[in-house]
Amino acid sequence: MTERTEFSLSEVELKQFHQDGFIGPFDLYEKDEMEANLQALRPKLLNTKKAIYNQDKAVSGNTNLANYDRHLDVDFLAQHITRPEIVDRVSSILGPDTMCWRSEFFPKYPGDEGTDWHQADNFSNVAGSKYPQILWPEDAEFGGTITVWTAFTDATVENGCLQFIPGSHTSMNYDESKAMEYDSSAINNVEKDGVRRGFFGYDYRQLQKDPNWKPDESKAASQVMRQGQFIIFWSTLMHASHPHNGLTDQMRLGFAGRYLPTQVRVYPYSEGLEEFGGKASLDKFGNVLVSGQNAYDHNRFVDSTVNGFRFPVRQKG
Repeated sequence: MTERTEFSLSEVELKQFHQDGFIGPFDLYEKDEMEANLQALRPKLLNTKKAIYNQDKAVSGNTNLANYDRHLDVDFLAQHITRPEIVDRVSSILGPDTMCWRSEFFPKYPGDEGTDWHQADNFSNVAGSKYPQILWPEDAEFGGTITVWTAFTDATVENGCLQFIPGSHTSMNYDESKAMEYDSSAINNVEKDGVRRGFFGYDYRQLQKDPNWKPDESKAASQVMRQGQFIIFWSTLMHASHPHNGLTDQMRLGFAGRYLPTQVRVYPYSEGLEEFGGKASLDKFGNVLVSGQNAYDHNRFVDSTVNGFRFPVRQKG
């Protein structure tokens, strides 16, 4: 049995998480503290020279890849993904030996469309190679990854907060082995059932197992979060986001860290990252061990320091 730590989920919380597929939001930063962190972070994000998917040298096509995995070159983000408030809760779900394999920013600007309903199991759905980006052992009962989505700004219905369909994480409505066609002209140019929803240049409906199926949006719950809070959910949970109605000039910014137990293989068949119309080399990629130990030799890990910041590892019994 995993030893409990300060921020481990309680038995009641774990039961709720397994039932709903998500839990939170939880407080991490005070609002003023997060705003100060964000202001200090902005110039570092604009400088992609140290990013592992360097926009000038390693990325072609969609330059959004240049801001993937910025926890590997930005000290605040390195510290963020290892915060005990996050790691203790995540590893109480996944087990004591836990790693962060990816992080992503999710900005939504005034007037931006909502993100369409989707689920992700092995993340091959947007990979040009169609290879799984994560691979659980054959005897695993479950796939997907744990996503920790932190509100770096307020997230409201008006500016595009997340939506979840509780309990939808245990069965996949999409076939990730199917192909989706990337079309940059479709961004902010798709309307579904009267709502502007897209998927960053893809039509996620192309992956539906049943082309006539529609998600039951009557069960959808909007995840309003104040700046500095985070929420935890399975990537296999049906999730989406509202459009930004444009009535405020403030962008909505979320930062997602993605976590797995160390037994899961990451990029098992790939030497490059290819998705959303962009390509990048994985030469500088590495997972970050955030809790326990790594007893396997199938994944690459980064050095324990980034720009002088040493990744703390939460040891558990």
